[in-house]
Parts: sequence; C-alpha cells; structure tokens
Amino acid sequence: MSINGVWSNRFIISAIIQGAIITGLTISIVSIQLLFSSKINVIQFLSLSFEGPAKWFFLGYIFYMILVVAIAVTATFYHHLEIDMRKSIRGIKSVLAWIHLIGMNVGGAATTLTMIFAGLIGSGILSVITGGTSSVSQLQPNVGIMVQFIPPISAFAGLLSVGVISGGIAYITTYLQKSYNVKL
Repeated sequence: MSINGVWSNRFIISAIIQGAIITGLTISIVSIQLLFSSKINVIQFLSLSFEGPAKWFFLGYIFYMILVVAIAVTATFYHHLEIDMRKSIRGIKSVLAWIHLIGMNVGGAATTLTMIFAGLIGSGILSVITGGTSSVSQLQPNVGIMVQFIPPISAFAGLLSVGVISGGIAYITTYLQKSYNVKL
C-alpha cells in the first residue's frame, strides 16, 4: 500500500483555484479603476467612506486573501497526516474531509464575495461602475440595503464553520488513530 497526499493535494489545488479567483478579482478592480479614473477614483472613494458600507468591501477582500492562505495551510496539515505520519483518511473521516473541503471553498468564498458585493452596492460605487450614476457627488451610501445581505452572509459563514469543524474532527481522529507501517 502506498501513501500519497490525496487530501493535501485536494486542498493545494483548491488554494490555487481560490488564489486565481482573488487574482482575477484584483485585476478586475484595477481594470475598473483604470476605465473609470476620469469619473471617480474607486479605491479612494471606498477608502474615504470606510465608516459606511464600503468597509464590507475591504473586509470581504481581506478575508478572501486570508481564506486562500488558510486553505493552503490546511493542505500542510493533511500532508503531515498522510505523508509524515503515514495515516490514511478513510470512511467517515473521508466524508468529514469532503465537508471540510467544500465548506471552506464554497462557504468561505461565498461569504467573502457576498461581503465584497454588499460593500459595492451599499457604498453606491456599483451604480457608478454600471452607469446608474454619473458622478461621485450623486453617490448616496445606502446603509439600509446592507440588512438584506446579513442572512446570506450568515448562512455562508455557517457553511464555512461546519466545514472547518468537520475538518477538525477528521484531523484529530486521524491524528489519534493507530499508525500503520507503510513503505513509501
């Protein structure tokens, strides 16, 4: 029986995919800034209105970057189990690891992207980008609209939490299981 890092590979691949998504988002933001720089400095406007809904944009963006790092670090945990300790993740622990992978990737990404979107809508900057408003002077941050984003953000954060807890259970129970002498 040979051991390979099945779960560590899955988490590394998902970290690469999530990294590509945040890179694409960053390129989009920079492109929008370049396209609309004659109308508005998007980043400057968002940073000046940090007290309002725009903070959700920044928090979502920062949390997304943290999510990418967290997924990559999780891969090293699974690598330690599978390669260094030569333990296999099978049965119910495999189901828990799948919940972990899906919870982090779907729940984490959806939470952060919803926060980013809420910040763009609530700050009013999305209406400038889409052409609904022509200038910064017409922007009116809409704090009231933010209430509608609380349930989906909470639900996605719950999915993320279930995933992380499931992964923790899978990790701890695998860590505590008896090792097998496996030749690599």
